[in-house]
Amino acid sequence: MRDILSRIGDKWSMLSILHLGSADSLRFNELRHRITGISQRMLTVTLRTLETDGLVTRTVYAEVPPRVEYALTELGQGLLGTVIVMGNWAHAHAPAIAEARQRMAALAIGH
Repeated sequence: MRDILSRIGDKWSMLSILHLGSADSLRFNELRHRITGISQRMLTVTLRTLETDGLVTRTVYAEVPPRVEYALTELGQGLLGTVIVMGNWAHAHAPAIAEARQRMAALAIGH
């Protein structure tokens, strides 16, 4: 369980799943532009990992230039609901978490 959660629970995997879930399929650069702050290399690594785990499919179209699209598999679609719930929780509780962090930072400065 730890291995699976560590692979799908990182921020880039979760954001990739969320964005792929909002579309039927996305090209690499479309996905990269939707995920603020991700580098090309990190997106490549993340997509490979998600593909290895059976959560994402990579389809290459024999065109010039080649077109590659990514989409969630049925397994990935099953995970999408959980990722959405976690994202909604994070959004709803962001102010309380920011406040708690500020309190802890103030305590650390005071000691």
